[in-house]
Formats: sequence, structure tokens, C-alpha cells
Amino acid sequence: MPLFFATAFFAASQLLRFSLLGLFPPANAPGRDLVKAILVGIHLDLVVALVLFWPLACVVGLVSEKRWNGKIFRGFLSIGSFVGWFALIFLLVAEGFFFDEFQSRYNTVAIDYLIFPHEVFVNIWEVYPVPTVIAIVCAIAATLVWLGWRRVRKVESLSDSIPPRMGLTVWTIMALILAFTVFRDETRFSRERTVNEIASNTLISVLNAWVTRNLDYPAFYPTMKREEAFARARKLVATPDATFTADPNSLQRHIEGDPSKPRLNMVLLLEESLGSEFWGSLGRKEPSLMPKMDALALKEGVLFDHLYADGNRTIRGYEAVFSSFPPLPGDSIVARDRSENVETIARAMGRDGYDTTFIYAGRGLFDGTGAFVKANGWTNFVELKDFKKITFKTSWGACNEDLYDRVLEECRDRFQRKLPFFVTSMSVSNHKPYTYPTGRIEENPMKHSRANAVKYTDYALARFFEQARKEPFWTNTIFAVVADHGARVYGSQTIPIRSYEIPVVLFGPAVGPTPRRVTTPGCQLDVAPTLLGLIGRPYDSYFFGHDLLKWPELPGRALLHHNRSIGIFRDESMVIFSLNKKVEYFVGDPKKVQMHRTTEPKPEFKVLEEDATALFQVADDLYMNRKFNVAPSANPPR
Repeated sequence: MPLFFATAFFAASQLLRFSLLGLFPPANAPGRDLVKAILVGIHLDLVVALVLFWPLACVVGLVSEKRWNGKIFRGFLSIGSFVGWFALIFLLVAEGFFFDEFQSRYNTVAIDYLIFPHEVFVNIWEVYPVPTVIAIVCAIAATLVWLGWRRVRKVESLSDSIPPRMGLTVWTIMALILAFTVFRDETRFSRERTVNEIASNTLISVLNAWVTRNLDYPAFYPTMKREEAFARARKLVATPDATFTADPNSLQRHIEGDPSKPRLNMVLLLEESLGSEFWGSLGRKEPSLMPKMDALALKEGVLFDHLYADGNRTIRGYEAVFSSFPPLPGDSIVARDRSENVETIARAMGRDGYDTTFIYAGRGLFDGTGAFVKANGWTNFVELKDFKKITFKTSWGACNEDLYDRVLEECRDRFQRKLPFFVTSMSVSNHKPYTYPTGRIEENPMKHSRANAVKYTDYALARFFEQARKEPFWTNTIFAVVADHGARVYGSQTIPIRSYEIPVVLFGPAVGPTPRRVTTPGCQLDVAPTLLGLIGRPYDSYFFGHDLLKWPELPGRALLHHNRSIGIFRDESMVIFSLNKKVEYFVGDPKKVQMHRTTEPKPEFKVLEEDATALFQVADDLYMNRKFNVAPSANPPR
């Protein structure tokens, strides 16, 4: 039975591959590439077949004769085989439909179907003949199970039988040996992407998409010549104080500064789901949910009132705020597999002699937070289990008050040890189920609402600043409050930019004596360069953003992401790229109206489209080639 099933799966995989070759013939692929696609496919299908049916081989080789001949055992084995075959055949058949739409084997788009089940499955039900497909798949699965049992020979004593166990041994050795012959780029031998996709295997492509979350950017989004992309990107990220390296395929540059300036401390408070829609100072029409912070921002802060989040998830906020890195389609780089050495603000400050600490109110495993920050510049990582005292705990972690108390504790420790410090924190209170301690705000905490959670966030932040200004490090520390993303997504656009607007507020005597509003448009990519610019010391950079305070005359832009769409916004114009290299154009001021799609784009859209193409393409190139990092200085600061 195992050998028959493995052979059947191998044959089905080959049938799918030849069907794809026939239905979607690569136009410009040389014959040798097609031959290699078939050979690579045979290799991968054989490995998968051996590994996939190895557990069944174990059952046949090791189960006792009494159990093997038992009706209950055979019933369970038949049901399990039918369910397994139904899943496998359905995957193979569905991949044909998937390939028809995306010209690709299963990738992260397919994985995302699990994240948005209602929208996806309703669409599938309306577009494809699902009942017919299910009926056919059931018939095929039942036939395969029946044929499998037909090939099972009755053995007098399986427990004493040598051949099945010998067969299991040979099967295991072959599976292990062949498994080590598979390598990730085995299907990346041709310049024709379709050929590479056809060479792949269904289950390997699913596993690779699940593990790496790396969507093949050039295959689905607009590109230009590599040299042209880097040349254009360098111009777009250039500032008058930047000197690029000689390598034209790099964004590394030296930012001028005064090395004699003192190392100002920095505290960056990243806030969960704290969109501009809650702030009266940022245009909320209803009564403000952040009255205390509104007053502080207007009285003594530097308030940026035209900034956007780059995505709508916390890990998108991480990559944008910490790494000033564009939001590529697929997963955030925080969740990808090539992020063990990427540039961050913590790396830049660490090279300048700063002690760096990240404090997370939740568990470090969530969203890969701990792994990312520990690998990319933060020398100290504090998570929920490290909190010495927790006065109130939500389902996500410690409440904001406990988090900010720990921030002050870490700052005091570094100040007493005379270490310049960079302390980062990530809150979790403003998140469902919206729980918070009793007695902090007037509203009943048992009424779980977002509005109440936001009011508690306002209370906790105001409390933090009231305590911080009593500390001796207050005068030489820059404090920044930044939202990781907006609270919710709303709007009919492919990228609903209005819901991406977020607050960024800077506090402390080190920021300057006069409160002010900064109206220059920007996004989270600009946070790190702006903060480093306030310190005023020289540093090396790979960042895609620029200092909004030092260079307000530069064109402000926002790079955005939503689901599998990415875009750029500038001067009331937005260009959006979606799967299969689809391009859309939107116009309007998102602070005043809902941007609307236009089929007659202005001439300026062409420039904006090419700018977006260059920036996203270069970001993907740098990340995929592990080049988004600054080499350590030979003479690090003392």
C-alpha cells in the first residue's frame, strides 16, 4: 500500500507539471530549461513522495498481525487514507486554478487565504465550480484507497515477517538521503520565472511559502533595470548632508554631524493601535480620547500632524520605525528568514557607543519580536516574564503603567552607570479585549471598548511623562511617542491611506524649548533619521527615510502596504502596485477627502510610478541579498 500510494502521488505530481507546461507554455524558455524543469520536478516529486508516505510505511512495517487484520484498525486506516488523499488531490487540482490566476505555484498569497477565510472562500465559491471539484476529488480519493487495499496481500504473520521491515529500512534510508539533496534554490535555474514555477512541487512550494514568507517580488510587481533602480533610489534618499559609498548598487551613506556633541539619551515609546483619529490635536471631530497628551503635545511637544504608518500590523511598524525599511509585499522582514543582520536605529546608536534596551509588555515569541530585536542591535531584551512586578495583566501582557515603570527603571540604571542609552518599548493595552486597571479613568473597565482603552493609554502616557520629568536624565533625553499603526482599516481604496494616519510626538528639553507643529508629509520611515538628526552626531545609514526637521523642503512621501498591495503617496497623488503588476492611480488630499481612483492619471504620476518602482525594487534586492546593513567600523567609538 505505501509503495502504491507513493507511486500514485508521484504520478499525479508529474501529471500536474506536464499539464502546466501544456496549458501555460513559457514563451521564451530555451529547450534545455524545459528539460531541466522536468528533471528537477522528478527529483522533488520523488523526495516528497518518499517523505510523505513514510509514516504509512512505518505502520505496514511495524504493526502486529492481529491489529493489522482487525476491522477497527482497517476502518481507521481507510478513513485516514481517504482524508489524506482528498487533501492531496484537492491541493493538486486547486493549484491548477491558482496557477491560472497567478502564474505561480502556491506562495504567500495562498497562505494568506487562511487569514482571510470569509472573503476568500466566498469569492472561490462564486468563481469556481467548487461542488463539482469536490465530487471529482472524492471519487478519485475513494478509488485510490480501494486500489490500495486491492494491492495489500494477506500475510500470515506480520510480526514475524522480515520483508516489510526490510522495506521500511530501505524506505527510511532512501528518504533521508534524498531529503538532503533538496536545496532551496533548486527551482531557480531559469531566467523565465514560469519555468522555475513549473519545476517546483506542490507541497514544497506550500512549505517554502509558510516558512519563508518571501513573495517573489520581481515576478508580481513592476521593475526596471537594476542599475537604473539603484541610481534612482539613491537620488530619492539623498540629502545635502549625505555622502554615498562608491558602490552604485548600495544605499550606504555617511550622514554628517558634530562628533563633539554629547550623546543625548533617547526613549522611544511605540504605541499599539494609536491612530490619529483619537487625538483632538490631530483633527478628531468628536471629543478627544487623548486630552492629556493633546495638552502636552501642544504645550511642550513637537507634533507631526501629517505622518502615516507604512502598514496595518505591529511588525510593519517595527520594520518601518526601527529599520526605515519599505513595506514589501509578503510578510514584514521581522517575520522573514533573512533578518538576522538588518540595519536598525539601535544598530546605528550602538555603533556610536549607546547602550540599547528593548522592553516588550508581552511575550517575546509573539510576532518574532524577541528574535528580531536581539539579532539587530538591541543588547538587552526585557519581556513579560522579566517584569519584577505586574500590577495588572491583560491577555496580551503587562498593562501600560507597568511597562512605563520598567522603562523608567531601565533609564535610571543606565544613567547611574553613566551610559548613554536608547530605550525602546512596545505596549499592548490598546488591544482587544481592551482591559485595564480599575480606578485610572472614570469609565467602567468592565465595559470593554476601544475608546476606554485609548483613554487609559492617554492616562498612562501622561503619568509616565509626569514621572519622567522628575528624573535627573530628563534634561538630556529625547522622548518620542509613535504609533505602530492605526486602530482599524477603513476606506474603499486599495490602500485606505486615511486610516493609516498616526501621531508622532517628541518631548523633552533636549528636543527644544519651543513647541511646534510639523506639517511636512512623511511616514514611519522618517522617524529614525529624524530622531538621529536631533542628536546631531554623525552616523552611517541605509535608511529609506530622511530627517523631517532638518530637511522640511524635501518632498514628503509615504510608502504604504495593505494585504498584497504596496504604494507611494506624495503631493495628493498615490500610485498603488498590486499582484500581477497591476498599477492604480488615486488623487485627493486624504486629510480632507477620500482619495479616488482615476483612469486618466496626471503626467506627474509617471514620475511617481517610477520612483515607487525603484524604491520597492531596491528594498527587495537589498533584503533578499542580505545587503541591508552597515559594515561595523574598524574603529568603534569608546
